Amino acid sequence: MEKDQTLKKGLLPRHVQFIALAGMIGTGIFKGSSDTLNIAGPSVVIAYLLGGLLLFIVMTALAEMAIVYPNLNVQHLVYKAFGFHISFIVGWLYWINWIVVTVVEILAAGSFLKYWFPTVPLWLLSLLCMVLIIGMNLFQVKYYGEIEFWFAGIKIFALIAFILLGFGILFGIIPSNIDDPFSNYTAHGGFFPYGIGGMLSAFLVVMFSYGGAELIGVAVTETKDAEKVLPKVIKGTMWRVILFYMLPILIICGLMPWNQVTGEDSPFVQVLSITGLPGAAHIMNFVLITAVLSAANSGIYATSRTLYSMAQNGEAPKRFLKISKQGIPINCITVTAICILFGVFLAYMTPDRVISYLMTIPGFTIILLWTSICLAQLKLRSQYKEKPYFQVKWFPYTTIVATVSLLVIFFSFIFNKKNMIGSTVCLVILALLTIFSFMNKNRKEKSDKNNKDMVESP
Repeated sequence: MEKDQTLKKGLLPRHVQFIALAGMIGTGIFKGSSDTLNIAGPSVVIAYLLGGLLLFIVMTALAEMAIVYPNLNVQHLVYKAFGFHISFIVGWLYWINWIVVTVVEILAAGSFLKYWFPTVPLWLLSLLCMVLIIGMNLFQVKYYGEIEFWFAGIKIFALIAFILLGFGILFGIIPSNIDDPFSNYTAHGGFFPYGIGGMLSAFLVVMFSYGGAELIGVAVTETKDAEKVLPKVIKGTMWRVILFYMLPILIICGLMPWNQVTGEDSPFVQVLSITGLPGAAHIMNFVLITAVLSAANSGIYATSRTLYSMAQNGEAPKRFLKISKQGIPINCITVTAICILFGVFLAYMTPDRVISYLMTIPGFTIILLWTSICLAQLKLRSQYKEKPYFQVKWFPYTTIVATVSLLVIFFSFIFNKKNMIGSTVCLVILALLTIFSFMNKNRKEKSDKNNKDMVESP
C-alpha cells in the first residue's frame, strides 16, 4: 500500500526550473500588465522590482528549509513549524489560490483565441483549452515535466525576442511607425502619474504575477537530488523572472502611451500591432496562448500535489492519496478538473468581467503563503541539527523585513475601498477555513484514537 501512495521522483533540474518560471510567466505579465499600467503607469516597473526582491528572500528561505528537510514540501514545512491548524488553513488557501489562477489562465487562453475567432463564445474556447491541459496532466510526472519544459521554453524565447525587438525599435535600430518613443516615459502624467500611492496600489497584481515561484517547494518531493538542485534553480529563476517582467514593461511604456493600454488585447499584441511589423501580432498572440496554457498546466500540477500533501497530513480526505499506474494523484486531478469546469461556467455567465474579478483573489492568498514561509523559517531555524550550506543572508533581519513588508501590503489592501469585493471574499474564505480547521482537528484526533485503540485491543 505504501508503494502505491508514493509520488514518483521523475522531475529533473531543468524541469523544476521551468515549472517555476512557467507558474510566474503567464496571465500576470501578458494580460495583467495592462491592469498594473492603468493603476501606476510606468512606475509599475519599480513595484515589479521591489516585489521581485521580496520574492527572492521568500524563495531563499524556502530553499534553506528544503535542504535541511529534503523530503518535505511547502505544505509539510508549514505543518512542521506550526502544526495542524495553520497548515490546514495555508494548504487550503494555496489550493484555492491555484484553482483560481488556473481558471484565470484558461479563460485568458480563451480570450486570446478570440483574437482569431471573435464570433466563438469565450466559454467554449476556454472549455477546449481545459480539456487539453487536463489531458497533459494525466501523463507520468517526467512526461509532464518535459511538456512543461518545452511549453515554458516557447514563451521564454518569445519574451527574449520581444525584448530584443523592443529595444531595437526604441533605439532606432529597427525601423517602425513610432516617433520619439522615449517621450512616452515622461509624457501623459510623467513616470509617476498617480504618485507613490499608485505604484503601491499595483502591488496586488504584482504579487499575483509573481505567484508560482513557490512551485519549486511543491515539486521538491518529486525532484531528484533536490537539496543540491534547489539553490541553483532559485538563484537562476529569480533574476530571470525579474528581468522578464521589468524589461517588457519598460518597452511597452516606451513604444506606446501607457494610458492607451486598453486591456481588451494583451499589451504585447497592442505594441506589435502599432509597430507595423508584418505578422508580428499574430505570432505574439500564438505565444501568449502557449504561455497561459503553460501556466495553467503548472496550476493543475500545484493544486493536485497540494491536495495530495494535505491528505497525507490528514487535512484532506484519504481518498486523495490514490495514485494511478502512471504515478500521479488521479483523484486530486479529477477534483481540480471539476473546479475548473465551474470557472468555465462563470465565463458563460459573465464573459466580460470574470477574469478581472478572479485576478483579485490570488494576490491575497500568495501574500499569506509567502508570509507563512518566512514565519516557518523563523520558527524552524533554531531546530536545525546542523546549519545548511545555503542560507538566508543577514538572518533574521532579512526574513523579518520580508515578513513585515508582506503584512503591510496585505493590510493596506484589506482596508482599501477599491478592493472591497476581493477583500470580503478572502476574509470570508479565511474565516471558514479557520472554523473547518478546528472541526477537522477534532475529527482527526478521534480517528487517530480509534485506530490506536484497534491496534492495542487483543
